[in-house]
Amino acid sequence: MTTASKILSSVHNPTDADKHLIEKAFTYAEKAHAGHKRYSGEPYMSHVAQVAYMLAQMGMGPRTIAAGLLHDTIEDTPVTSEDIRKEFGEEILFLVEGVTKLSSVRYYGADRHNESLRKLFVATSQDIRVLIIKLVDRLHNMQTLEFIPQEKQLRIARETLEIYVPVAHRLGMGRIRKELEDLAFPYVYPDEYKKVSDLLEQKIGKAKETIEKERKTLQKKLAEAGLTDFKTSYRVKGLYSLFHKLKRKEWNIDAVYDLLAMRIVVNSVEDCYRAMGIVHDLWRPMPQRMKDYINLPKPNGYQSIHTTVITNTGTILEIQIRTEKMHHEAEYGVASHIIYKADTIPGGKSSSSWFANLIPTLFRPFAWRAQQKQIHAEDLDRTKDIPPNQKIPHWIQQIGEMYTQEKASGEEFVQDMQKDFFSNRIFVFTPNGDVVDLPVAATPIDFAYAIHSEVGDHIAGVKVNNKQVQLDTELHNGDIVYIETKKNAHPTPKWLPMAKTSLAKRRIRSALANQKDTT
Repeated sequence: MTTASKILSSVHNPTDADKHLIEKAFTYAEKAHAGHKRYSGEPYMSHVAQVAYMLAQMGMGPRTIAAGLLHDTIEDTPVTSEDIRKEFGEEILFLVEGVTKLSSVRYYGADRHNESLRKLFVATSQDIRVLIIKLVDRLHNMQTLEFIPQEKQLRIARETLEIYVPVAHRLGMGRIRKELEDLAFPYVYPDEYKKVSDLLEQKIGKAKETIEKERKTLQKKLAEAGLTDFKTSYRVKGLYSLFHKLKRKEWNIDAVYDLLAMRIVVNSVEDCYRAMGIVHDLWRPMPQRMKDYINLPKPNGYQSIHTTVITNTGTILEIQIRTEKMHHEAEYGVASHIIYKADTIPGGKSSSSWFANLIPTLFRPFAWRAQQKQIHAEDLDRTKDIPPNQKIPHWIQQIGEMYTQEKASGEEFVQDMQKDFFSNRIFVFTPNGDVVDLPVAATPIDFAYAIHSEVGDHIAGVKVNNKQVQLDTELHNGDIVYIETKKNAHPTPKWLPMAKTSLAKRRIRSALANQKDTT
């Protein structure tokens, strides 16, 4: 079982106070869960300790780790909220209760479960650490899903694919997303899982031996070229990701070029491009298979150079080249932006900001392209005077706002999340360069309401890229949108089919109802 010392060994430069807090939380949780067993027969403490250990490995701070140790105490033991408050304070209580709001109803049917998701995102809209703890909790539960009663396995696995995987992806948490996908895949799609597994085995055979030889060849070439401070690793494509790609390729595995990938991690952006040149000198690059996500990051903030090559032995490899910072962000996404020493609750007594400039680094990939290349650790804490809710990703703020103020059925809530927040996204800009994150096919109406309901309620005209357009114009990635407003302009019923997001539709219906009441 994971011990307190193992957890502490993964914490970055803990102070004596940090160590004391984590050890206290470990001892408290161990006592609270004494005698409790998991379905596997292991002590229940093994679960919460492993959650805390994974949080520590991600670089989370001591209060988040302590909350990870305590996250099941209120739900599963005689410990009360008041007990947690007295022993650990308001901040840790807030995190524990945020996770408990979902966990407490996870086994009582779909509708109550959907209601718990609503509560989770409302809590998350105030502190994103709630969601990070919940994702790690879900990951460890999926790692031990084989021990859960069979009638519960499918529901938990499907819920993981439909809700938690997209959330992890939206937050850029690649490692957690991939593991959740592959753990859930055989339970939700057993026949497809076997088909993909068999295809992969037939295709790559002893590929791991081959790729290890190629890795040593690459290491030698990099060193000979004077690039000595680097790390290399390799991977075989995840089965669930391969499943989706095979569906797009009509199940032709020979058309999938990233089955095998090799990663090079270097010190600087300049070294990334040097390494790419060395790779292309060593192996033949495939035409139109080079993607520069450093200069043009993915919408969730992912940065790396991808190039596909054919080695001298005929092996097709995808090569990924990135800096250490980019690699950590690719693995842990939003969690990598949380400042370790500023691990504090919004509105708490700490004067430090707990969130590290998340909006620019995740949601301004175009405007921030040049600046991102030069970001250093000491530059991260730049948001001390920004209100806490502005340090949360905008899409999470929207969920919290919509479902705090409005009543919707549990089923409607999940449908709205899947449509508005987990679909493919576009990123459009205000004239001032601020980014607005919207689903594909969104219109200026959605853009206006995403900014503020007052803007949406008084749209008088729209310009996209300095050209006058209609309200039903489909927006595209990188568009610059200007909304003209007038006090006497109001929504009409024609706006409803033009709007694509649930937020805009709800605001329009509300405005129309208010107009009717005043006439």
